Amino acid sequence: METTRLAALITGSGRNIGRACAKELAQAGFNIVLNGSSDKGACERVADEVRTIGTDAIIAMADIGNQSAVNEMVETALQAFGRIDALINNAAIRPASAFLDMSDDDLARVMNVNCYAAVWLSRAFLPGMVDNGWGRIINFSGMNSLQGYAGRSHVSISKHASWGLTKSLSREFGPKGVTVNMISPGTIPDEDEDIAQSSRFQALLEKNPVGRLGTTEDIAAMVGYLCSEKGGFINGQLLQVNGGVVG
Repeated sequence: METTRLAALITGSGRNIGRACAKELAQAGFNIVLNGSSDKGACERVADEVRTIGTDAIIAMADIGNQSAVNEMVETALQAFGRIDALINNAAIRPASAFLDMSDDDLARVMNVNCYAAVWLSRAFLPGMVDNGWGRIINFSGMNSLQGYAGRSHVSISKHASWGLTKSLSREFGPKGVTVNMISPGTIPDEDEDIAQSSRFQALLEKNPVGRLGTTEDIAAMVGYLCSEKGGFINGQLLQVNGGVVG
């Protein structure tokens, strides 16, 4: 791996898990490409946090369900840093739709955001990772998506497809120094949610073996480890970060 400062692109990085990942990787020395679809102000606040840590950050707003927008984001990232060494495919949508009511357009939109965006971005950045002999790609799923999601079958379809992508890329690019893994977070309340006032969260908390719900920092810590040299022997894995609710 070269000694030039590494760069990471994180989709959906204006808040919650994406924000925590940006700060974690900045602490590890990565320059950061932040992405959001609509709230640029949130991304600007995270960019300020990253710069305070001591690395650089740029913002590339894009609807990742649109391939042309993804291509523009790729150009912006490479113009800024010349390379992307870690790709964190965090952004996702989870609309509710009964299977028999789901339109082809509904399915296509979810597949584009939750799966094809990872395909497009991986295809864009893998050549550079291979040239450098080092890279990290991390995709995301969720407990409900992998178990089967009643009322959101298109979400489950997209996440199972992403898991297939993860396994295939790990086999093809592991020999070239690039690891590809998937993280399945447990229940992670949003930054602005009050756990104490939510009966749903309290019920989930009582069922968790470790006696608490997850935090965005819990997920970011796993991302940070996978993107480190110490995480280099973890490849093609689905990593459940949920306190033991699902094994």
